[in-house]
Amino acid sequence: MRIIVTGSLAYDYIMNFPGKFSDHILPDKVHMLTVSFLVDSMKKMRGGVAGNIAYTLALLGERPLVISAAGQDFGEYRKFMESSGIDAAGIKEIANEFTASCFINTDMVNNQIVAFYPGAVGHAKEVSLASMGLKKDDWVIISPTDPESMSRHAAECQQLGAKYIFDPGKQVPRLDKQQILTGLDGAAVLIGNDYEFGMMAKATELTEAALIARAPITIVTRGAEGSQIYEKGVKTHEIPVAKLSGVVDPTGAGDAFLGGIALGLARGWPLGVVGRVASLAAAWSIETKGCQEHRYTRGEFARRYEENFGAAKELAGFNG
Repeated sequence: MRIIVTGSLAYDYIMNFPGKFSDHILPDKVHMLTVSFLVDSMKKMRGGVAGNIAYTLALLGERPLVISAAGQDFGEYRKFMESSGIDAAGIKEIANEFTASCFINTDMVNNQIVAFYPGAVGHAKEVSLASMGLKKDDWVIISPTDPESMSRHAAECQQLGAKYIFDPGKQVPRLDKQQILTGLDGAAVLIGNDYEFGMMAKATELTEAALIARAPITIVTRGAEGSQIYEKGVKTHEIPVAKLSGVVDPTGAGDAFLGGIALGLARGWPLGVVGRVASLAAAWSIETKGCQEHRYTRGEFARRYEENFGAAKELAGFNG
């Protein structure tokens, strides 16, 4: 049994401007806007949904296989993934192209100016799941990336009879009605936050209740209010959030959550435990700036789980 993660890979360039953007933008001149902000710091960080999910799975003891595309600048990221216990064999590197990049400039009052360059991500559709020896007992995560890639990977899972988690996430605005329905057909699990379910309902012309009932298992995340797990449309579990030492950076928390979900489902754990593992994985991510900068051992994870939710026999091996 393997966990296969499809989705985007990216570099995040985080910059900080020691002032307010609004002080340098003239409302009566925005029709010819030309501004340049001198930042006082910049940090390049590894990101992308697939990379973030795989990182959490590796921390929890899995060796996930990532299916994606990256550019000529991917060498350092690949080495990091391999050293972290991630199988990068399914990542296609595109010559004369850059890895997807997100440039985020934040001012002193947390306003942001963001530019995103998709780069090599559009080539992910050229990597076939069938060529990776996909088997029926494997679990596949279909997470946000190029819409054509998402549709292709869902269709391949259906043809091969593989179980998959469908997470349209941030790509919901880009997915049309048929692409969302294609992803839903045959999905073992549908996951998204409450806002994304609203957008999916609008795009598909279905009610949120109908969407929730569409997959055998549906998980709706609600930020600080925790998450809800539905089985065949019936809510069976309310999952609380784990206690936080502080909120540093919520970016990537949803990806860490999905990594925890995939781990528990692949191991056949009870859904209540699966949801709580995911909740704790998300909490650990929130407490550190960057999506792949936090660290913990499996023993540390098991002890913190017990402190938050009580003992779970499923995590007994984490202390070994």
